[in-house]
Amino acid sequence: MIKFKKPKFWDLKKPSIISYFLLPLTLPVFINNLILNFKSSKKNKKIKSICIGNIYLGGTGKTPTVIKLFEILNNLNLKVSTGKKSYSSQLDEKIILQKKTNLIEAKNRKMILNEAIKNHQNIIIFDDGLQDKGVSYDLQFVCFDMNNFIGNGQLLPSGPLREKISSLIKYDAVFLKGENDKLTNHIDLIKSQNENIKIFETYFEIDNINKFNPSDNYLIFSGIGNPNSFKNLLKKNNFNIIKEIIFPDHYDYTKHEIEKLKIQAKNINAKIITTEKDFVKIAELDSGNIDFVEVKLKIKNEENLINFLKTKMYE
Repeated sequence: MIKFKKPKFWDLKKPSIISYFLLPLTLPVFINNLILNFKSSKKNKKIKSICIGNIYLGGTGKTPTVIKLFEILNNLNLKVSTGKKSYSSQLDEKIILQKKTNLIEAKNRKMILNEAIKNHQNIIIFDDGLQDKGVSYDLQFVCFDMNNFIGNGQLLPSGPLREKISSLIKYDAVFLKGENDKLTNHIDLIKSQNENIKIFETYFEIDNINKFNPSDNYLIFSGIGNPNSFKNLLKKNNFNIIKEIIFPDHYDYTKHEIEKLKIQAKNINAKIITTEKDFVKIAELDSGNIDFVEVKLKIKNEENLINFLKTKMYE
């Protein structure tokens, strides 16, 4: 399977010449979004459903956010499951959700919803699916990374957006992940699209930080949607990064590639670390001498989110 690597022009602050050249190819995405706006399904009164999705393609922290919401709602003594549509290319996220939540997986989200009802769950949290109108969600969150945000603001393939920023008018709340001096600008733009939308700021912390000595030399590698977020988190914690190797998102590593990484690390006298998503895919290969950083999503003013969830889930 060919793995997709995000083009750099997507994250320029303004559309480039290449982006303008590709504008005609955005028409199918635009038309599909128009059609979806007219599609709807009835809410299921037997269960509450939450969708954690994005309008920016990949790297916005959906899965850690799903895990965080699962923990919050579980602590409220609610019967909660998470749901993920089956994709052979996303086994990494599936494994992590199975490990940390009560995951239901199926070939479509309506089947997931019905299985959760069958299991007498109060709430189902979907990992992705905002653009799937087969399920009518009770609560819809849009995830953004603070640094990439909306990139050049264009639809696929001219830019990184599944939907234009104006689509926020349809959604209930936003998670803004990371730290950036553009925070106020981002919030202003979001509020200009939907003045009633709730905004929750989030950030990552390294949960197993005591396992590492940041002053050691490190070779880091990842195959995720936003590799800069991984690198920046390590830098924030003063890790001495000697070399970085980036693979396409959801990359399937070979034993030969892992051995090559080890040789490169040995040549520069460095230890190897990667993300948890990448580690689960190399665990069955020879993953000796490779560690992973386990991150945990933190929410500023978490109490506000809890109150918001209580209000919506008990309606």
